[in-house]
Amino acid sequence: MKKSALFTVLGTMMTGFAIGSFLTPNKIVGGGVSGISTILYHTMHIQPGISFFILNILFLLIGLTVLGRKFVVKTLMGVTLLSLFTQLFSYFPVYTQNLILSTVFGGVLYGLGIGMSFAAGASTGGTDIIGRIIQTKFSFVPIGKMLLFVDGVIIIISLTVFRNIELTLYGIMALFISSYSVDFIISKLNVSRIAFVITDKGEEISENLISTSPRGVTLIDVKGAFTNTDKKMLFCALKESESEAFQKKILSFDENAFIVFSESQRIKGNGFYIYK
Repeated sequence: MKKSALFTVLGTMMTGFAIGSFLTPNKIVGGGVSGISTILYHTMHIQPGISFFILNILFLLIGLTVLGRKFVVKTLMGVTLLSLFTQLFSYFPVYTQNLILSTVFGGVLYGLGIGMSFAAGASTGGTDIIGRIIQTKFSFVPIGKMLLFVDGVIIIISLTVFRNIELTLYGIMALFISSYSVDFIISKLNVSRIAFVITDKGEEISENLISTSPRGVTLIDVKGAFTNTDKKMLFCALKESESEAFQKKILSFDENAFIVFSESQRIKGNGFYIYK
Protein backbone atom coordinates (compact mmCIF):
# COMPACT_ATOMS: atom_id res chain seq x y z
CA MET A 1 0.00 0.00 0.00
CA LYS A 2 1.35 3.42 -0.95
CA LYS A 3 2.19 5.85 1.83
CA SER A 4 -0.52 8.33 0.75
CA ALA A 5 -3.18 5.59 0.77
CA LEU A 6 -2.02 4.40 4.20
CA PHE A 7 -2.16 7.96 5.56
CA THR A 8 -5.67 8.40 4.14
CA VAL A 9 -6.98 5.19 5.73
CA LEU A 10 -5.31 5.81 9.10
CA GLY A 11 -6.33 9.47 9.11
CA THR A 12 -10.00 8.82 8.34
CA MET A 13 -10.04 5.93 10.83
CA MET A 14 -8.65 8.17 13.59
CA THR A 15 -11.12 10.95 12.77
CA GLY A 16 -14.03 8.50 12.63
CA PHE A 17 -12.98 7.10 16.01
CA ALA A 18 -12.96 10.60 17.50
CA ILE A 19 -16.42 11.41 16.15
CA GLY A 20 -18.09 8.06 16.80
CA SER A 21 -16.61 7.30 20.21
CA PHE A 22 -16.01 10.67 21.89
CA LEU A 23 -17.67 13.70 20.30
CA THR A 24 -21.08 12.54 19.02
CA PRO A 25 -22.07 10.37 22.06
CA ASN A 26 -21.40 13.31 24.38
CA LYS A 27 -23.11 16.01 22.25
CA ILE A 28 -19.84 17.88 21.68
CA VAL A 29 -20.18 20.01 18.54
CA GLY A 30 -16.91 21.55 17.39
CA GLY A 31 -18.26 22.73 14.05
CA GLY A 32 -18.07 21.04 10.68
CA VAL A 33 -20.41 18.57 9.05
CA SER A 34 -19.59 16.15 11.87
CA GLY A 35 -21.10 18.73 14.22
CA ILE A 36 -24.28 18.87 12.13
CA SER A 37 -24.38 15.05 12.19
CA THR A 38 -24.11 15.13 15.98
CA ILE A 39 -27.06 17.51 16.20
CA LEU A 40 -29.13 15.36 13.82
CA TYR A 41 -28.25 12.20 15.77
CA HIS A 42 -29.50 13.59 19.08
CA THR A 43 -32.59 15.34 17.66
CA MET A 44 -33.76 13.08 14.82
CA HIS A 45 -31.88 9.85 15.69
CA ILE A 46 -30.16 9.72 12.27
CA GLN A 47 -26.98 7.63 12.43
CA PRO A 48 -23.90 9.94 12.33
CA GLY A 49 -22.08 8.08 9.55
CA ILE A 50 -25.16 8.14 7.33
CA SER A 51 -25.97 11.83 7.85
CA PHE A 52 -22.29 12.74 7.41
CA PHE A 53 -22.19 10.99 4.04
CA ILE A 54 -25.52 12.38 2.79
CA LEU A 55 -24.69 15.95 3.81
CA ASN A 56 -21.30 15.86 2.13
CA ILE A 57 -22.75 14.40 -1.07
CA LEU A 58 -25.40 17.12 -1.04
CA PHE A 59 -22.78 19.86 -0.62
CA LEU A 60 -20.62 18.31 -3.34
CA LEU A 61 -23.54 18.27 -5.77
CA ILE A 62 -24.37 21.90 -4.96
CA GLY A 63 -20.76 22.96 -5.50
CA LEU A 64 -19.92 20.64 -8.40
CA THR A 65 -19.67 23.42 -10.98
CA VAL A 66 -17.69 25.60 -8.58
CA LEU A 67 -15.34 23.05 -7.05
CA GLY A 68 -14.46 21.13 -10.19
CA ARG A 69 -14.56 17.43 -10.95
CA LYS A 70 -11.05 16.69 -9.65
CA PHE A 71 -11.79 18.10 -6.19
CA VAL A 72 -15.14 16.28 -6.04
CA VAL A 73 -13.63 12.89 -6.94
CA LYS A 74 -10.78 13.30 -4.43
CA THR A 75 -13.17 14.42 -1.71
CA LEU A 76 -15.62 11.60 -2.40
CA MET A 77 -13.04 8.98 -1.44
CA GLY A 78 -12.21 10.69 1.85
CA VAL A 79 -15.88 11.30 2.67
CA THR A 80 -16.79 7.65 2.01
CA LEU A 81 -14.01 6.30 4.22
CA LEU A 82 -14.72 8.74 7.03
CA SER A 83 -18.46 8.00 6.90
CA LEU A 84 -17.80 4.26 7.14
CA PHE A 85 -15.39 4.60 10.07
CA THR A 86 -17.67 7.06 11.88
CA GLN A 87 -20.60 4.67 11.59
CA LEU A 88 -18.46 1.67 12.56
CA PHE A 89 -17.16 3.29 15.75
CA SER A 90 -20.63 4.53 16.68
CA TYR A 91 -21.51 0.87 17.36
CA PHE A 92 -18.67 0.57 19.88
CA PRO A 93 -19.29 1.17 23.60
CA VAL A 94 -18.94 4.78 24.77
CA TYR A 95 -15.52 4.92 26.44
CA THR A 96 -16.25 7.88 28.71
CA GLN A 97 -19.05 10.28 29.53
CA ASN A 98 -16.64 12.73 31.11
CA LEU A 99 -16.98 15.85 28.96
CA ILE A 100 -13.44 17.08 29.55
CA LEU A 101 -11.88 13.74 28.58
CA SER A 102 -14.19 13.47 25.57
CA THR A 103 -13.33 16.99 24.44
CA VAL A 104 -9.57 16.57 24.80
CA PHE A 105 -9.24 13.07 23.34
CA GLY A 106 -11.89 13.70 20.70
CA GLY A 107 -10.32 17.00 19.66
CA VAL A 108 -6.76 15.62 19.51
CA LEU A 109 -7.70 12.45 17.60
CA TYR A 110 -9.95 14.40 15.23
CA GLY A 111 -7.20 16.92 14.46
CA LEU A 112 -4.45 14.33 14.03
CA GLY A 113 -6.68 12.29 11.72
CA ILE A 114 -7.60 15.29 9.58
CA GLY A 115 -3.92 16.30 9.45
CA MET A 116 -2.86 12.84 8.25
CA SER A 117 -5.58 12.92 5.58
CA PHE A 118 -4.44 16.35 4.41
CA ALA A 119 -0.86 15.10 4.29
CA ALA A 120 -1.97 12.30 1.97
CA GLY A 121 -3.62 14.83 -0.33
CA ALA A 122 -7.11 13.61 0.60
CA SER A 123 -10.06 15.77 1.58
CA THR A 124 -12.65 14.69 4.11
CA GLY A 125 -15.17 17.27 2.96
CA GLY A 126 -17.09 18.95 5.75
CA THR A 127 -16.81 22.71 6.15
CA ASP A 128 -14.03 22.68 3.56
CA ILE A 129 -16.75 22.21 0.92
CA ILE A 130 -19.09 24.78 2.46
CA GLY A 131 -16.29 27.33 2.83
CA ARG A 132 -15.17 26.95 -0.79
CA ILE A 133 -18.74 27.32 -2.06
CA ILE A 134 -19.36 30.48 0.01
CA GLN A 135 -15.97 31.90 -0.98
CA THR A 136 -17.04 31.97 -4.64
CA LYS A 137 -19.50 34.70 -3.62
CA PHE A 138 -17.15 36.38 -1.13
CA SER A 139 -13.74 35.83 -2.72
CA PHE A 140 -12.17 38.69 -0.73
CA VAL A 141 -12.51 36.69 2.52
CA PRO A 142 -9.59 34.30 3.30
CA ILE A 143 -10.62 30.61 3.33
CA GLY A 144 -9.33 30.18 6.91
CA LYS A 145 -11.61 32.90 8.24
CA MET A 146 -14.48 31.56 6.16
CA LEU A 147 -14.11 28.09 7.68
CA LEU A 148 -13.92 29.58 11.18
CA PHE A 149 -17.12 31.52 10.50
CA VAL A 150 -18.94 28.39 9.26
CA ASP A 151 -17.79 26.38 12.29
CA GLY A 152 -18.92 29.19 14.57
CA VAL A 153 -22.39 29.20 13.05
CA ILE A 154 -22.71 25.43 13.56
CA ILE A 155 -21.61 25.74 17.20
CA ILE A 156 -24.21 28.49 17.78
CA ILE A 157 -26.88 26.23 16.22
CA SER A 158 -25.88 23.51 18.71
CA LEU A 159 -26.47 26.00 21.55
CA THR A 160 -30.01 26.74 20.35
CA VAL A 161 -30.73 23.01 19.97
CA PHE A 162 -29.19 21.57 23.15
CA ARG A 163 -29.69 24.74 25.25
CA ASN A 164 -26.60 23.93 27.28
CA ILE A 165 -23.89 26.58 27.45
CA GLU A 166 -21.36 24.11 28.90
CA LEU A 167 -21.68 21.82 25.87
CA THR A 168 -21.15 24.85 23.63
CA LEU A 169 -17.99 25.82 25.52
CA TYR A 170 -16.70 22.25 25.24
CA GLY A 171 -17.42 22.40 21.51
CA ILE A 172 -15.36 25.60 21.17
CA MET A 173 -12.58 23.93 23.16
CA ALA A 174 -12.72 20.87 20.87
CA LEU A 175 -12.49 23.14 17.81
CA PHE A 176 -9.34 24.86 19.11
CA ILE A 177 -7.74 21.57 20.16
CA SER A 178 -8.44 19.91 16.81
CA SER A 179 -7.14 22.96 14.90
CA TYR A 180 -3.92 22.92 16.91
CA SER A 181 -3.56 19.17 16.36
CA VAL A 182 -3.89 19.60 12.58
CA ASP A 183 -1.16 22.27 12.58
CA PHE A 184 1.02 20.14 14.87
CA ILE A 185 1.04 17.01 12.70
CA ILE A 186 1.49 18.99 9.47
CA SER A 187 4.50 20.80 10.95
CA LYS A 188 5.98 17.52 12.20
CA LEU A 189 5.59 15.89 8.78
CA ASN A 190 7.49 18.82 7.25
CA VAL A 191 10.44 18.61 9.66
CA SER A 192 13.69 17.62 7.96
CA ARG A 193 17.39 17.90 8.72
CA ILE A 194 20.13 20.01 7.19
CA ALA A 195 23.60 18.45 7.51
CA PHE A 196 26.85 20.40 7.36
CA VAL A 197 29.98 18.25 7.18
CA ILE A 198 33.56 19.58 7.36
CA THR A 199 36.01 16.98 6.06
CA ASP A 200 39.27 16.37 4.21
CA LYS A 201 37.57 13.72 2.05
CA GLY A 202 34.78 15.76 0.51
CA GLU A 203 34.97 14.42 -3.05
CA GLU A 204 35.15 10.79 -1.95
CA ILE A 205 32.23 11.11 0.47
CA SER A 206 30.02 13.10 -1.91
CA GLU A 207 30.55 10.58 -4.74
CA ASN A 208 29.52 7.75 -2.44
CA LEU A 209 26.46 9.61 -1.14
CA ILE A 210 25.27 10.46 -4.64
CA SER A 211 25.65 6.88 -5.85
CA THR A 212 24.13 5.14 -2.80
CA SER A 213 21.37 7.49 -1.55
CA PRO A 214 18.47 9.49 -3.01
CA ARG A 215 19.88 12.74 -1.61
CA GLY A 216 22.00 15.26 -3.45
CA VAL A 217 25.09 16.91 -2.01
CA THR A 218 26.50 20.40 -2.43
CA LEU A 219 30.29 20.61 -2.09
CA ILE A 220 31.76 23.91 -0.88
CA ASP A 221 35.41 24.96 -0.51
CA VAL A 222 36.13 26.22 3.01
CA LYS A 223 39.15 27.08 5.13
CA GLY A 224 39.61 26.32 8.82
CA ALA A 225 40.34 29.58 10.65
CA PHE A 226 42.27 27.87 13.46
CA THR A 227 44.37 25.49 11.33
CA ASN A 228 44.43 27.70 8.20
CA THR A 229 44.00 24.57 6.06
CA ASP A 230 41.71 24.05 3.09
CA LYS A 231 38.82 21.67 3.59
CA LYS A 232 35.53 20.71 1.99
CA MET A 233 32.08 21.32 3.42
CA LEU A 234 29.18 19.08 2.39
CA PHE A 235 25.71 20.56 2.51
CA CYS A 236 22.90 17.99 2.41
CA ALA A 237 19.13 18.03 3.07
CA LEU A 238 17.81 14.85 4.71
CA LYS A 239 14.65 13.30 6.02
CA GLU A 240 14.76 13.13 9.82
CA SER A 241 14.80 9.32 9.71
CA GLU A 242 17.92 9.33 7.51
CA SER A 243 20.15 11.28 9.91
CA GLU A 244 21.60 8.32 11.82
CA ALA A 245 22.55 6.34 8.69
CA PHE A 246 24.01 9.50 7.13
CA GLN A 247 26.25 10.11 10.14
CA LYS A 248 27.52 6.51 10.19
CA LYS A 249 28.35 6.69 6.50
CA ILE A 250 30.29 9.95 6.91
CA LEU A 251 32.32 8.62 9.85
CA SER A 252 33.11 5.40 7.98
CA PHE A 253 35.04 7.53 5.47
CA ASP A 254 36.43 10.15 7.83
CA GLU A 255 36.29 9.50 11.57
CA ASN A 256 37.53 13.05 12.20
CA ALA A 257 34.75 14.69 10.19
CA PHE A 258 32.91 17.54 11.90
CA ILE A 259 29.13 17.07 11.47
CA VAL A 260 26.41 19.57 12.36
CA PHE A 261 22.68 18.77 12.04
CA SER A 262 20.16 21.57 11.93
CA GLU A 263 16.37 21.21 11.96
CA SER A 264 14.45 22.58 9.00
CA GLN A 265 10.71 23.27 9.20
CA ARG A 266 10.19 23.14 5.45
CA ILE A 267 12.18 21.98 2.42
CA LYS A 268 10.83 22.17 -1.11
CA GLY A 269 12.64 20.58 -4.01
CA ASN A 270 13.64 17.29 -5.55
CA GLY A 271 12.76 14.43 -3.20
CA PHE A 272 10.89 16.62 -0.70
CA TYR A 273 7.18 17.38 -0.49
CA ILE A 274 5.53 20.13 1.52
CA TYR A 275 2.48 18.90 3.44
CA LYS A 276 -0.19 21.57 3.88
